[in-house]
Amino acid sequence: MILVTGATGKVGHNVVRQLLDAGEKVRAITRHPESAGLPDGVEVLPGDLTRPETLPAALRGVEQAFLFPVFGSLDDFLRIGKESGLEQVVLLSSAAVTSLTPNWIGDRHLECERAVEESGLSWTHVRPGMFMANDLAWAAQIATGDVVRAPYGGAAAAPIDERDIAAVAVRALLDRQVGEAHLIGGPESLTQIERVRILGEAIGRELRFEELSREQARERMIGQFPPQVADLLLDALASAVGRPAEVLPTVEKVTGRPAHTYAQWAAHHADDFLRTSA
Repeated sequence: MILVTGATGKVGHNVVRQLLDAGEKVRAITRHPESAGLPDGVEVLPGDLTRPETLPAALRGVEQAFLFPVFGSLDDFLRIGKESGLEQVVLLSSAAVTSLTPNWIGDRHLECERAVEESGLSWTHVRPGMFMANDLAWAAQIATGDVVRAPYGGAAAAPIDERDIAAVAVRALLDRQVGEAHLIGGPESLTQIERVRILGEAIGRELRFEELSREQARERMIGQFPPQVADLLLDALASAVGRPAEVLPTVEKVTGRPAHTYAQWAAHHADDFLRTSA
């Protein structure tokens, strides 16, 4: 039995589906089982990493787990898991842990990695860079017009499809990988301006990018992120202007197939943008 935490998230939902496709027995925990919307064939139980009393039932009979990084709340899961016979954990981490400059996001994920490594369980870390799914945040703007407003339009990234993040994690589970740390990104370097153009092609509309100042962007972000995270994200964008992002071969190396392109992701999610803009 494989347990998936964060099963209703962008990555976790795909981990569940891909494990089922591989013929595995899958259990998922969620705070709201009645509205989880998970595929048929998965055992869905109520569970929450911040509520240790929900974990013994969730971990009973489980040998492997895909672990979502709930900051500061992994110790009970790992302890109860080990007591229950859990053998392997595949942790969703972040490429931010590899930054040469200490930062809030990387530090939190490093704490999660260390907790897993010190648990005595076999482990693999999956360290994705920017998610393509982050661009779904533009959907609300696209709903009201053909302009996407954001800072640093020339900032380049190699965003990764959530299906590919899941595929690397699933491969780690199926192969029972031990001590691996997979740094993964998408197959092409694209600026924000280029991604907006590709999105427009996917939904059949001519979209354009309009630059926001750093101050305007920070004001919008403060309600969504702590100030230090907003500043960190803006600094990362600023440093990526005029610098092509590194493209990594990890997805193809681990899964045996190429990573999805941004155009493929955009086509897959076109309805999400069209539904919002209808």
